[in-house]
Amino acid sequence: MAIKPLGDKILVKRLEAEEKTAGGIVLPDTAKEKPKEGRVIALGDGKLLDDGKRAAFQVKKNDRIIFSSFAGTEIKVDGEEYLLMSEDDVLAVIEG
Repeated sequence: MAIKPLGDKILVKRLEAEEKTAGGIVLPDTAKEKPKEGRVIALGDGKLLDDGKRAAFQVKKNDRIIFSSFAGTEIKVDGEEYLLMSEDDVLAVIEG
């Protein structure tokens, strides 16, 4: 099944939580914080402007991003979990 976001929405696959702390302590599933990083899977058409044109996205497909803590709506498709969020929820693109 394919998901096509509408307007200024983007589809993001959340990156996996860290298994260990920086000090090497292994974390159980209940102690893991959901990561605020993900990879852009799909983009909508862009935000509709007053003049009828669409604004270009600042992110692109496959970008690794950082998003706000309570960003988007969690959805499950074919057993995979995704976030559907507005581009405004994206805080940064990780380069490199």
